[in-house]
Amino acid sequence: MAWRFKASKYKNAAPIVPKAEACVREICVGSYQTYGNNIAASGAFMAFNWEHTGSSVAVLPLDDCGRKSKTMPLLHGHTDTVTDLKFSPFHDGLLATASQDCLVKIWHIPEKGLEQSLSDPEAIFSHKQRRVETVGFHPTADGLMYSTAAGCVALFDLSTQKEIFSNNEHPEVIQSASWREDGSVLATSCKDKCVRIFDPRAAGSPIQLTAESHQSIKDSRVVWLGNQQRILTTGFDAARLRQVIIRDVRNFSTPEKTLELDCSTGILMPLFDPDTNMLFLAGKGDTTINYLEITDKDPYLIEGLRHTGEQTKGACLVPKRALKVMEAEVNRVLQLTSNMVIPIMYQVPRKTYRDFHADLYPETTGYKTELVAGEWLNGSNQAVPKMSLDPAKREHGDEPIIPRLGPKPFSSTTGDVSFDKVFAVPLAPGSHENISNVGQDSGVEMTPAQGAKPDLIVEIEIKKKHEREPVVAGNGVQKSLTTSERRKSSADDDESSDKIFEQNSESSENSTEGEDRTDADLRRSCSSRSSFAERRRIYENRSKSQVDEKPQSPVPLRREHSKVEPLKPSQQQQQQGNVIDTKRISVPEGKLMEEHRRGNGAGLKKSATEAAFSAASTKRTSTVFGKVSKFRHLKGTPGHKSTHIENLRNLSRQIPGECNGFHANQERVAVPLSGPGGKIAIFELSRPGRLPDGVIPSLVNGSNIMDFQWDPFDAQRLAVACDDGIVKIWHIEAGGLSEPTNTPAGELTAHLDKIYFIRFHPLAADVLLTASYDMTIKLWDLRTMSEKCSLSGHTDQIFDFAWSPCGRLGATVCKDGKIRVYNPRKSETPIREGNGPVGTRGARITWALDGHYIVCTGFDKVSERQISVYNAQKLSAPLNTASLDVSPSILIPFYDEDSSTLFVTGKGDSTIYCYEITDEEPYICPLSHHRCTSLHQGLSFLTKNHCDVASVEFSKAYRLTNTTIEPLSFTVPRIKSELFQDDLFPPTRINWSATLSAEDWFASNDKAAPKVSLKPEGMETLSSIQQVPAQPIKKPDHPQFGGQKSEYEINKQQEIQKSVSARMEFTTKLEQDDMEGVDENEWQE
Repeated sequence: MAWRFKASKYKNAAPIVPKAEACVREICVGSYQTYGNNIAASGAFMAFNWEHTGSSVAVLPLDDCGRKSKTMPLLHGHTDTVTDLKFSPFHDGLLATASQDCLVKIWHIPEKGLEQSLSDPEAIFSHKQRRVETVGFHPTADGLMYSTAAGCVALFDLSTQKEIFSNNEHPEVIQSASWREDGSVLATSCKDKCVRIFDPRAAGSPIQLTAESHQSIKDSRVVWLGNQQRILTTGFDAARLRQVIIRDVRNFSTPEKTLELDCSTGILMPLFDPDTNMLFLAGKGDTTINYLEITDKDPYLIEGLRHTGEQTKGACLVPKRALKVMEAEVNRVLQLTSNMVIPIMYQVPRKTYRDFHADLYPETTGYKTELVAGEWLNGSNQAVPKMSLDPAKREHGDEPIIPRLGPKPFSSTTGDVSFDKVFAVPLAPGSHENISNVGQDSGVEMTPAQGAKPDLIVEIEIKKKHEREPVVAGNGVQKSLTTSERRKSSADDDESSDKIFEQNSESSENSTEGEDRTDADLRRSCSSRSSFAERRRIYENRSKSQVDEKPQSPVPLRREHSKVEPLKPSQQQQQQGNVIDTKRISVPEGKLMEEHRRGNGAGLKKSATEAAFSAASTKRTSTVFGKVSKFRHLKGTPGHKSTHIENLRNLSRQIPGECNGFHANQERVAVPLSGPGGKIAIFELSRPGRLPDGVIPSLVNGSNIMDFQWDPFDAQRLAVACDDGIVKIWHIEAGGLSEPTNTPAGELTAHLDKIYFIRFHPLAADVLLTASYDMTIKLWDLRTMSEKCSLSGHTDQIFDFAWSPCGRLGATVCKDGKIRVYNPRKSETPIREGNGPVGTRGARITWALDGHYIVCTGFDKVSERQISVYNAQKLSAPLNTASLDVSPSILIPFYDEDSSTLFVTGKGDSTIYCYEITDEEPYICPLSHHRCTSLHQGLSFLTKNHCDVASVEFSKAYRLTNTTIEPLSFTVPRIKSELFQDDLFPPTRINWSATLSAEDWFASNDKAAPKVSLKPEGMETLSSIQQVPAQPIKKPDHPQFGGQKSEYEINKQQEIQKSVSARMEFTTKLEQDDMEGVDENEWQE
């Protein structure tokens, strides 16, 4: 029994908490319902969950301290909470993160840490719509990673980026996993109250041993006690008391030691050091961290000094090679709290700390191994060589052990790095080179042959230059440095480094509408763009009204009339022959000020003319530099009550979020009804009024409805997708439905699983697209009911698909946070890929500006609805993002390509938000929003040929409420409304009749949709009236009011009189003509 009185060297190890200045402070950490520790550490870095959602990860140097900004660089890689994260034991810069978005991502942290936020990981592994619970690395094989999702254990080889093992024999969710130190077997704890020994290399079933563990389904943890034959688990018993159990695998069914603690609700996170047998138990939500020492004989667990401090959100141990051995630090616990990371040093008291105490530091596991994943899987076992912590025996003496940050074990380092690639300078947007090379993209691009590959990062040390070059943002616009960045820049003048990423180019076949670019796009690349920032500063300083950034209360930009000189009569007559009305176009105020300083009227006239031609060359206007959108004051007007369809009943509330829930064409509308059978009611727009009580005639589909859509070229054909994977084609007879029917015109068995949505092609007849739960998209020929194309590449739920205006490309937005662009007839994989909305509630996507831009609606990390605009050729980051409000409904976009107006609204909203999409900053310009008197359940827009252009109606829609269907008209106020406003109604694309057949489209015989003018017959255009020169007016011979009026003032007055007269009704009938009076003969008497 003498061993009982043998004192341990670590018995009096005391926790030492540093001062607040030595901690990482003012961070944002939430409470996460995960099976991970929420923090991890390597020999160089620490990583922990960030913000309340936990979808981002903060990575800091291990010895970092002080206050942290909320704008610090982060890892934005997941769309949902990060459940677990671990560093590789052999590469301190290699981090694995697992998330509820069903993905595991691998990150490479630069040697200097994160200097900018990262969103593109080095590798991605998917668990196929199963939430990933834990992740980690093998202790002896380099490049071997494991992860668990539900009851599945999977192994991945990072060098080949492939899954090499998968097993689903666990009946419930795996809550924790731990490797033995030699890497031979794995211990798992499961929600079925059992603990198992798992050998992936075993023949037959990999589960070797199973034993009942903690008798509560709450969280449990397992850790292997080094290289011993014992494991330790923490959990809860049947009475919800926290337990610690030690088991010997040689007698697995019987616990060797059971320790019951308290009845707190937080799981105990076990942190074990195999070199010293020190065990730290940190409970989530606890303010104490227990220290125990594990022995191989009774009492097995010896309690040490307890630390009491802040409430714990997570905890981890620091690798032994990062400890301060000359201060007798035997272990360091990183405690994660709600706003701090506290490094707690456990120090063994000694008389002096001048010498290295070898008795406290046995040889520890090193960080170099020769074993790789393939060799281990084939049965090879090789222990990691031990290393000494004695500074005298290190390679660099007293200096800290140099961490291994690379090379990346899974990316090629033998790429062709040429001079042109290394010193490539990003092209300015709109330049001739950029227009000709529209395929170049700084985002993630994939070709069908090679798939996704990690970008080749080339780091170059560049000496100090005489003049520092301006910082260019991702979109090519010069970026102004903040104060902190300027200080850092001046401090790092002698030593600066640039990271240049090799750009992948693609063929012109995959370019978006590249051949449709006009001369206006080239004109924007003139040298005047170099003064962009200067013009903007001048305008903001001189303008009296500025645009409010919040779209809820937009403030229009108005010109200052005092700064616009009235044209002289000679100048007016000289410009009357011009086709463009320069008086309706504002001049940039920077040019106005310059001309005022010069006092040169001719120069002002020239500037105005140039501005007029520049505005005429592009039909998109914006609210920057004095230009005001023609649609700024658009007005939404509901139709008269006599045009409403009333007394709607039993509207369905169970339609999936991917479905808009309401569709209308020029003849009839389709509305889903509640109840079994998947009913869709069809209402004829030619028969408005109150619906009679009783049974509503409907289409009975027999299965739950997932999505439905009218054929854009046939107002009598409706396609309905059901949850059984079948698409039913209905033909509505003229006059509508008279009774319920369950016999469709045709059925298409599209998928074996549920269908997310369906989309008709915008130009080709009989071409239908379907997207399913199997994460595939298929294209069908409805004439033959046959499959023509299949698209892949999605790793999660597909939210939406949108065809480009040319009908050649398609864009999707997915739950994995990615936007993908496809060329369906050329490749089944995406040709471009970029980052989309981070929220997982839902998203929508559409094309804008002739297919050169993509607009995406979705949610951010805090569930705030937002609208983002992307360059269709550069999807790496949005050009601009506008935030709206916090609401659970998805913003459904409706884009009018002629006016470039974007209408967005959601189910249950009462406001229709209106924006103009432009090709220059800020890209999203708020217009006048329309607020309805009641909540709507859906909105559907008609084609352009059904707009009443005589009333300046540029868009028409139907709105579905709880009980009515109402028409809604969007107009623009104009004074001369009796004229055709040709500046508002350019020739429109014919999208109400098919441009080509399905056979021609699948054969790649593309044809552009023709355009037609909306001008009614016999209606004069506004431009033709403005071009007529004014008739000369004779001057009056007598003076008026102290002076003779100039010819300019007389002409101006006459124009005002004409405009006022045009608005007044002219009649020769007097009011008294309708009155009853005496006869005519009585007046003669």
